[in-house]
Amino acid sequence: MESSAWVYVALTVLTVALGLCVDNRRYVPGFLQGGRPCGTNVGCDNQLARNRIAMFAVYFLLTAVSACRIAVGNDYWVYRDNFKLIAQERHVSSEFGFNYIVKWIQQLFGYDNYIPVFAFFSIVTVFFFVRSMRDQGENFAFSLFLLLTGGYYFHSLNSVRYYLALAIALFSMKFVLRKEYGKFLLWILVGAMFHKSIFLVIPVYIVAGFLASAPLKKWHYGVGFAGILSLIFGADLYREIIFLFYPYYRDSMFDNGDLSWVNIGKCVCVLALCLFAYKQSLKEDYVGRFYSYLNLFGLVVYCCGSFIPEVSRIGYYMIISQVFLLPKLLHGLSKGWLKTACYIGVIGGFSVYFVLLLHQMYAVDVRLLPYLNWIFN
Repeated sequence: MESSAWVYVALTVLTVALGLCVDNRRYVPGFLQGGRPCGTNVGCDNQLARNRIAMFAVYFLLTAVSACRIAVGNDYWVYRDNFKLIAQERHVSSEFGFNYIVKWIQQLFGYDNYIPVFAFFSIVTVFFFVRSMRDQGENFAFSLFLLLTGGYYFHSLNSVRYYLALAIALFSMKFVLRKEYGKFLLWILVGAMFHKSIFLVIPVYIVAGFLASAPLKKWHYGVGFAGILSLIFGADLYREIIFLFYPYYRDSMFDNGDLSWVNIGKCVCVLALCLFAYKQSLKEDYVGRFYSYLNLFGLVVYCCGSFIPEVSRIGYYMIISQVFLLPKLLHGLSKGWLKTACYIGVIGGFSVYFVLLLHQMYAVDVRLLPYLNWIFN
């Protein structure tokens, strides 16, 4: 690795170290129930104050690296060209919310002043990532580690619109868990202003919430099996529906039918851990079961949905829940060598994945390395 790769390594180490200062387990149940910590009237106790300071530091560092980048990402200059087209009021394929904000920022800072545009979307995307971990991550540092080493944050330096929608989808999960479906739909509509693919999460998250809260019956298995068969035998129909929304994906470089073996492997390993830890970690935990169903849905999509262009991105809407699921599973295990081995396995597996990810970042179709920024470069 060349020197700039250490920016990403140092960012991961430093932010996770700051995350260790956050003790969030006492407050997450209250956040998931609607706000105040565990229903108390305490506005801000000492631990909550420390949490906020540490989380703000994490947010600042993640935002700084993302917002200050220049020429990072294979689509960086493609976005810059689209910004100019938007300012000229010419047709682009991006959604109206994205186009409106790009045009507004260029009116403020000047035509073809693209750095503030990237900075704005970095600030907003990282906010939703960090806020999601504050509200749902009982082990904030572990969830942050998984978010970074799993590549979700670093890939947000590419594909600006999609990763903003993904961060909003992650943030919106708590409203399904609260059964506040009106707020959930509202936030999905906000996300759809930047990437239409987020509409997929409406049925997926609601079904996962329903299954997590109800004992499974035979007809549930029948419907699930029918859904899998529809993906296998109804691929052509699904493709035509997809191309109604994204016609430019047809026969493109993204329409290759490849299986995402890495993501399949991750989902299978997490599913095996769910089955192993079910009695201790999931049986009485509605929130954990919700995340586990999302992981299962992601596995089905990756195994049976290779006909979907950019299938990895579709699956991310589901498997990003692993950043909350894995800490829950491991925390619920009984103390002993087996629990320690599981922790070592998960941390080691994601660390190896992160190293491989760093090497992949030099690829022409990724180009997240070398890292450049407008301050020093």
